[in-house]
Amino acid sequence: MTSREETEELNLRERPPGALEVRPPGPLTAGGDPEGGGPGGELATAAPPAEGDGAPSGPEPARKSRKLRMALIVVIAIGVAAAAGLAATGALGGEDSEEPAAGPSGPAATAEVKRTTLTSSETVDGTLGYGDVSTVEAIAPAAGGADPGADTGTGRPAGGGGTAAGSGGDAADTGAGIVTWTPNEGSTIKRGDTVYSVDGEKVPLFYGDTPLYRTLSDGSEGGDVELLERNLDKLGYTGFTVDETYSPDTADAVSAWQEDMGREQTGVVEAGDAVTAESARRVAALQTWPGAKAEGAVLDWTGTERVVSVELDAQFEDLVRVGTKAEVELPNGTTVDGKVTDIGTPPAASGSSSGDAGGQGEEDQESTLPLQLTVGEQDKLGRYQAAPVDVVLKADTREDVLAVPVNALVARQGGGYAVQKVTAGGSTESVPVELGMFANGLVEITGDGVEEGMSVGVPK
Repeated sequence: MTSREETEELNLRERPPGALEVRPPGPLTAGGDPEGGGPGGELATAAPPAEGDGAPSGPEPARKSRKLRMALIVVIAIGVAAAAGLAATGALGGEDSEEPAAGPSGPAATAEVKRTTLTSSETVDGTLGYGDVSTVEAIAPAAGGADPGADTGTGRPAGGGGTAAGSGGDAADTGAGIVTWTPNEGSTIKRGDTVYSVDGEKVPLFYGDTPLYRTLSDGSEGGDVELLERNLDKLGYTGFTVDETYSPDTADAVSAWQEDMGREQTGVVEAGDAVTAESARRVAALQTWPGAKAEGAVLDWTGTERVVSVELDAQFEDLVRVGTKAEVELPNGTTVDGKVTDIGTPPAASGSSSGDAGGQGEEDQESTLPLQLTVGEQDKLGRYQAAPVDVVLKADTREDVLAVPVNALVARQGGGYAVQKVTAGGSTESVPVELGMFANGLVEITGDGVEEGMSVGVPK
């Protein structure tokens, strides 16, 4: 048997250049010189198998050793990189570190305290159009022995009784006349213009919110009399006083109007002799045509000016009131000013019928609130008649306030907020602030030491 010293010398002679030294069995260690030249750099492994065991010889052990050495170098490199990263981010130091800071540490970025005007707003979806649609229904002319003001149960006064001699048609059976003229879709109807014609007689538009629902003649009194007289006055008829009393002078003016309309001059106004609306109307769609019986729907109409309709989410209800200003953005990017003129009630305010399904439907409907906005400069709307728009509701405005970006705020221990004022030396000091309005990424701040132009820290 050979001695330990002889075995080591034999291994040393047979070890190829660059190969690791083979040591007796023991743990794998590494340290000091990675080449294994010194005591701390020796890399020991188990003794090679005896001859005849099929163990490889030559450069193969060297290749394996080089792989091990490379793996150790990679691990060390990763560790060094990780430590450098932690040091860069402060994870290895901070206020509790025993090492003194190299110098004042400023914020990652800064922003200035600015004096500005803040407007609290919310952008919602809207639809540009002509507003609510209403339907005009024909009223059968009064004739025969029926009281022209009697209710037929259909919302229209009763027509004549029986069949007209020689006609034999359905129109005569019901007392309804024949539609002889209708306007074009998209046309505008103003005060005094014809809405439709029945049996050759024109039915004009009067402005007002009370329909002509009864016969008006000498001695009649009421708001509908005043409505009639006001419209006759606006159309140029004179000689009477606009009040709630139908006088002989009123009858004379009515006769003159009837003559101009091509009607029989009776001085008496029958129910349905004119259609009333609050203002000029635009014909949205026709529901009948010349030759049809004058009963039921004649046409649908809207206002003449384009408006914006919004179904507002209930969570924003406190942002709006009648008069709230808004900015409307059209599909082409153009913006126009608008104003809230009408706030409706949730569709489900009247309640739901029954069942779980009904309850669910009510909940869904209550989540929105209908709004209508007017646009003063109609010409800026271009040719859009029905288009989706963005509506910026301007709920409140604060002028001449000091503001900073919202991300400049720092929560204080115990409650409240502060900003980090950047000093001349580059360090920061905490300045407590009171918060005001939030708008467009900014927040209004007040407090001792808060000044316009002051530099504060913000995240980068």
